[in-house]
This record gives sequence, C-alpha cells and structure tokens, in this order.
Amino acid sequence: MSAAIDHTGPWTVADVLALPEDRTTRYELLGESLLMSPAPGVRHQRASFRLHVALDAAARAVGAPVEILEGVNVVLPSGLVVPDLVVADAGATADDPVTVDIEAVQLVVELVSPGNRTMDRRIKPMLYAEAAIPHFWRLELDPAPMLVVYELHGGRYVERTTALAGATTRLDAPFPFAIDPVGLSRQ
Repeated sequence: MSAAIDHTGPWTVADVLALPEDRTTRYELLGESLLMSPAPGVRHQRASFRLHVALDAAARAVGAPVEILEGVNVVLPSGLVVPDLVVADAGATADDPVTVDIEAVQLVVELVSPGNRTMDRRIKPMLYAEAAIPHFWRLELDPAPMLVVYELHGGRYVERTTALAGATTRLDAPFPFAIDPVGLSRQ
C-alpha cells in the first residue's frame, strides 16, 4: 500500500528507513534527495529471481559464507540504495538488519529497467565504486539478455567480461559461477 509522504526539508537515511514498508515503491536516497521508483515489472522480477537462485546455488556448492538478497537497503557514504541483488557476508545478515553494512557487500547486481537506465548504467555504478564494493554486475534484458561483469580497480569499475545469451560464461568472483543469461527472463 502506498502512503502519502509528508516531509519538509532534506532527507536523511533515518527518514527513509522510518517510512512504512511499501512493496509497490522503492525508496532511495541520493545526497538529501528522495528518489522513488515503482516496483519492477514481471520480466525484471523473473530475471532477478532466477539470477538469485543461480547465485545462491553456486555459493552453496562451494560453501561460500554469503547470503544473496533481493531489494535490500544498503547505506552508502552518499545515501541509501536498493540494489536488485546483493551478495553479502553471511555474518552481516545474521541479526536480520534493516540495512546491510557496506563493508559486508561483495557484489551488487542491477537489472536495467526501462525507466531507470541512467541510474542503473551510470549513477549507481559510480556510487558503488565510491563505496568500494569489489564487484558490480549489470544485467541488460534488451535486445537479448547479457550480463556485464565489472571489478573494482583503482576506485573505478573496469569491465572484466560480458556474458552473452546463448553461451555459458564462467566467472570466478566473488565465487565460481557459470551463466548463460538466455533463460533468465524467458517465460
């Protein structure tokens, strides 16, 4: 259920976290500005769920001490974001926190949404790099699914590889993982 927001002045992380839980809207904070976006569409949710399941299976297969989370609050030095997927140290999520500490985040994944292309391709990667998150992946769904894999080097993300639809790509970080993005969004 969406709630009317009555707020005066700049926003803080505490202000955003005090908002009522709302599954129809994502609330993020950049600086002192509140950003609201609608819940992702079916294709986006399907791809996110399937990638989540695949990452979880790969992490469990090698005993990686991580947890894969969807749509969780991550506090950055420049605000609060809600990445589509987060791979975090398992110990950091043991107490069921409302936010995940940035130091515990190993990987963030953004699925590019039609209404958030600039955020997903430019702004969020810049914020994640500033926060020193070691790995960033961007899943493009159009015209065909492809996963672009980045690693942090010298405070910036450098493209490591691109997993194209129809071919299996093997990755070794943050744990061994093989993917062919072709089936992620297909009904």
